[in-house]
Amino acid sequence: MWKYRWRFLLGLVFIILSNYFRILTPQITGYVVNSVDKELQERIAAKKGEEKGAAVKDDDKVAAKRVGGGLAADKAGDRAGNTKDTVNYDILVRKFIRVLDSRNSTFGYKVAVCGITLLVLALISGFFLFLMRQTIIVMSRHIEYDQKKEIYDHYQQLDTNFYKTHSTGDLMSRMAEDVSRVRMYTGPAMMYLANLLVTIGFSLFFMLRKDPLLSLYVLTPLPILAVTIYYVNTIIHKRSEHIQALLSNLTTNAQESYSGIRVIKSFVQEKAMLRFFSHNSEEYRKNAVGLAKVESIYFPSMGLMIGLSTLLAILIGGIYVIYGKHNTDLGTITEFVIYITMLTFPVSAIGWVASMVQRASASQKRLNEFLDTVPTIQDAPAAVSAILNGNISFQEVEFTYPNTGIHALKEFNLEIRKGEKVVIIGRTGSGKTTIAQLLLRMYDPDKGKIMIDGTDLRRFDLHDLRRQISYVPQDVFLFSDTVSGNIQFGLDHADPEKVRLAARYASVDKEIEGFAAHYDTLIGERGVTLSGGQKQRISIARGLIKDPEIIVFDDCLSAVDAKTEKEILGNLYQYLQHKTAIIITHRIFSLFDFDRIVVLEAGKIVETGTHRELIALNGYYTYLYEQQQAENSPG
Repeated sequence: MWKYRWRFLLGLVFIILSNYFRILTPQITGYVVNSVDKELQERIAAKKGEEKGAAVKDDDKVAAKRVGGGLAADKAGDRAGNTKDTVNYDILVRKFIRVLDSRNSTFGYKVAVCGITLLVLALISGFFLFLMRQTIIVMSRHIEYDQKKEIYDHYQQLDTNFYKTHSTGDLMSRMAEDVSRVRMYTGPAMMYLANLLVTIGFSLFFMLRKDPLLSLYVLTPLPILAVTIYYVNTIIHKRSEHIQALLSNLTTNAQESYSGIRVIKSFVQEKAMLRFFSHNSEEYRKNAVGLAKVESIYFPSMGLMIGLSTLLAILIGGIYVIYGKHNTDLGTITEFVIYITMLTFPVSAIGWVASMVQRASASQKRLNEFLDTVPTIQDAPAAVSAILNGNISFQEVEFTYPNTGIHALKEFNLEIRKGEKVVIIGRTGSGKTTIAQLLLRMYDPDKGKIMIDGTDLRRFDLHDLRRQISYVPQDVFLFSDTVSGNIQFGLDHADPEKVRLAARYASVDKEIEGFAAHYDTLIGERGVTLSGGQKQRISIARGLIKDPEIIVFDDCLSAVDAKTEKEILGNLYQYLQHKTAIIITHRIFSLFDFDRIVVLEAGKIVETGTHRELIALNGYYTYLYEQQQAENSPG
């Protein structure tokens, strides 16, 4: 709001000007009604005078002249009274009436000029109304844009553990639905609130100035309206928070269903998922309808109160006119009816504004829950940016996953020198992937430390560290983009030659060339149009294209056949000549000449050495190797 304060203040000025020119309308209309009434009275009096003059004899002509003189005096008095009635009008209206009366204009001319003036006032008021929306509503769109960027940026700073404990649907709902409701507060709600205050301020000022007692009678229903609004708003606020939470659940349900549609179809669970979605949707519907019923109290209440105010203005004002009290005339009644009509929308908008404010409050509270979340993985106060050589050291590292309590690594020690190729092998759940997660600082170890080139990993600048390490994850994720776009995802600038070279190293270039649009072929969400092996190899190409000093492969060949695996390993052997490589797998690659093999079991290193050394030991590694050979043997 502070960033766009001048736009907002300019919008407030336009609101004041728009309402100022609108508030002149009742006064000019009151003047016209009084002029009509006076003209009618004068004509009736003149007609009676003519009838009386025709009935008298010639010797009573003097008396008739006196009657005519009296009528002339009455006319002058009416003009004086007309001028006196306008004392409580706005200064511009008073000047307008003074100019119109000074010209001794005919009645028809006065009405025509006043009609044109009312039209001009409506156009001027509408022009400032347009500018009002162009400033405040546009301001709210800018705020919405800034807030979405802020939330998206904050989402990207949050650590891996946060995403394991929060659903994607909830994150999306907060960014889309909640931000939208906050925008309704910063735009329409604030605009209507300011418009409401200005309109009521102007109307009350001129109503009290014109007739304080009549104003008091007319405005009596408004306190009842205020109490109703306060009561209903309390209910709305409580229900809005609950409805937003239900909407997040519904969004999460839908998002998971769309992402897992192949699994749903494979297990023929469409009806079960529909029942689950229908149950959540029904809960949301019931609560939303309940809130709508509560909100529906507003508009009948507004109509009732406004109707009573109009009725009181006509009833009490009419009594005053009939009995000649408080100098009330037909123009005053007309003015008050128009004032009340002008107040109809602003007062009716109280309920709408209150509802938007309450919903925005609930939404902003939900947004703040995430915006106030401090990521556990952050840059150190004096973060180091350095070119990595590839010397890695794990020293007495212990780690337990915070969301599950699984003790993944125990007293883990490992030294990897620059240019070494180390394979980490073990069964599922032995802690292999945790090593990669810790090396990329997705998590920090509970005890011990990880060193790269003699510097504690926690001292490195996060972005600089991850930019220099390539990671090919076990769970392949491809974007809804072209094949080329997915491979060069880690590059700052597009480079077609590097894309093709990386694809050749990953043994996927021939298959890409077989696609209809080659490297420009669009793949579906999460690579749904590709086979498992193609997805894995494109993911490998994405890791290789960065040409880093350190590269981590996390079980990235599980979906390829033996022939392709051999080809990829041959390419990798050539590519990794002078690079530090960590290959995490549950399979043994006997054809690849690794510098060292590390065998993990239950988070601890149980064996380490080369393939021949470990086979000679005839221990756990030998057992895994023989088991794998038995699985691969025919029959």
